[in-house]
Amino acid sequence: MNNIPESQLGEDSLSTEKLIISALEIQHRISELTNQIGADYEGKDILVIAVLKGAFMFAADFVRRLQKLGLNIEIDFIKASSYGAQTESSKEVRIDLDITSSVSDKNVLLLDDIIDTGHTISFLYQHLKSQSVKSLSTCVLLDKPNRRTVEFQVDYIGFEVPDLFVVGYGLDYNERFRCLPDISHID
Repeated sequence: MNNIPESQLGEDSLSTEKLIISALEIQHRISELTNQIGADYEGKDILVIAVLKGAFMFAADFVRRLQKLGLNIEIDFIKASSYGAQTESSKEVRIDLDITSSVSDKNVLLLDDIIDTGHTISFLYQHLKSQSVKSLSTCVLLDKPNRRTVEFQVDYIGFEVPDLFVVGYGLDYNERFRCLPDISHID
C-alpha cells in the first residue's frame, strides 16, 4: 500500500490513508479513455481544456496519449474554485484563471479531475458553451455520483468512487498530496 510520508502530514496530520486506485490502474484507464475519445474524434482537431489545479497530472498523461493516436491537440487551462481550504464545496463557483484560446467553432473537451456535487463542471460547461463552440464534451477521472446536487451528465468517466475524501494524482487536501502517483482516501 502507498503510504503518505510523515513529512507530508505536518501538524494537522491526517490519521489514515488507504489506497483507492493504483498508478497502474490509472494509466490503464487513461489508455482506454483516450482510445475511445480518439475513435470518437477521429479526423477532428480537439482543444482540451484542463481544470487547474486538480487535473494537471491527468491532463499531461491524457494529451500525450491522444497525441500518440494521431489527433491534433491544443491544450489550454482554466482555474475554477468552489472548495478553497475546505473539504466541502461552497457551491459558489468562481473562475480564477480563464482560458486564453478562442473556443469559437472548435471541438472542445473539458477535462477535470473529479465530479462531486456537479457545481463546478456545470458552471464551466455553460461558460464554454456560451462562446460558440463547435462541440463540447466532458471527461473526468473520478465520479462521485452519490454527491451530485446538480444534474449533469459527463461524457467520459474514468472511475466511479465512493463518497470518500480522496487525494493524489492531482487531487489535494489544502494544497498537499497532489503529487502522489496513486489515489488514496484520507480521514
